[in-house]
Amino acid sequence: MAYKRGDKWVGFYRDVAGKQHTNGNFHRKRDADLWEQEQKAAIRNDTWVDPGRSRMTVGQWSETWMAGRVHLKPKTLSSYRSLLATRVLPTWDTVPLIKVRHSDVVAWVAAMRAELSASRTRQAYHLLSSMLDDAVRDNRLARNPATGVGLPRLPRSDRRYLTHQQLADLADGCGPHRLMVLVAGYTGLRWGELTGLRVRRVQPLRGRIDVVEAVTEVDGEMVFGTPKTHQHRSVVVPRFLREDLGRQLTGKAPTDLVFASRAGTPLRVQNFRRDWFDRAADDAGLSGLTPHELRHTAASLAIASGASVKGVHSMLGHASAQMTLDRYGHLFPDELDAVADRLDAARADQVLTEPQSDAPVARLRRAD
Repeated sequence: MAYKRGDKWVGFYRDVAGKQHTNGNFHRKRDADLWEQEQKAAIRNDTWVDPGRSRMTVGQWSETWMAGRVHLKPKTLSSYRSLLATRVLPTWDTVPLIKVRHSDVVAWVAAMRAELSASRTRQAYHLLSSMLDDAVRDNRLARNPATGVGLPRLPRSDRRYLTHQQLADLADGCGPHRLMVLVAGYTGLRWGELTGLRVRRVQPLRGRIDVVEAVTEVDGEMVFGTPKTHQHRSVVVPRFLREDLGRQLTGKAPTDLVFASRAGTPLRVQNFRRDWFDRAADDAGLSGLTPHELRHTAASLAIASGASVKGVHSMLGHASAQMTLDRYGHLFPDELDAVADRLDAARADQVLTEPQSDAPVARLRRAD
């Protein structure tokens, strides 16, 4: 029950630990009583948060939150730090968590939409929302005020899938990197997996590449780590490339990179594009092509050759088969007619069809 202190009414309650909390800023008793009831109801419903913990600012929480992201890759951490410094903290740094309002997040997103790409806007929003989600889990907020904010749609990107001939022409134009382009276009290795591939991970006679390592550029430094999904996988090299791949390994130590710069260091994608790839793409009539589109090409060529969803999923190292379907499902043929034909054939092989008698079938009367 609220009590009066001076000219103000004071509401109070005890939390689950028995600690008393007060608020003495009410001019009317009914308002103090209502505040008490709301706090007690929140405790009963397990939605109560300690107001002392909610006073931490977004900037302070971001430091705590980032310190717990030890499982993320260096490139992801670098991207988060950049987003925090340039997009999140300029607006939210000194704002207490409890003061973040849904309407303010909506206005923030709208301002970014006018200045940034849809992709960058969504990245900044998702970072803030993830931080606030964890603030809820840490009992600093009752709910995430960023939930339900409308985001700009990502523009639809028209992927290009190269034919065998286009891939061959592109590779021929890349000079000393011809084999690397072909391996990328037929195995679907990511750029970091391709340029981080070591000799000991290749079995040219068996046509196998073990993908256990990848290299990424982080703040100008080349950093080795695990593949994108942290999952190791094995990919198959087509037979027509195996002899060339074996020659590529000649004279190299087991820990040497298979595809490297002249200095034996990992190839930087911007240097490769400047020196070879972009010009070769222009000459092949593929202006604007990116190295990552070789991965899409590998998927399309595999599907056209009859690979299953599971096979393409394993080759590309996607986190799930659903991701493979979401990205490349439209490339798989509609097999409904083929399924019906196979069912007909299977039934014909297994079901004995007896000739029907011309004699009438006697009807059985049901006993009453």
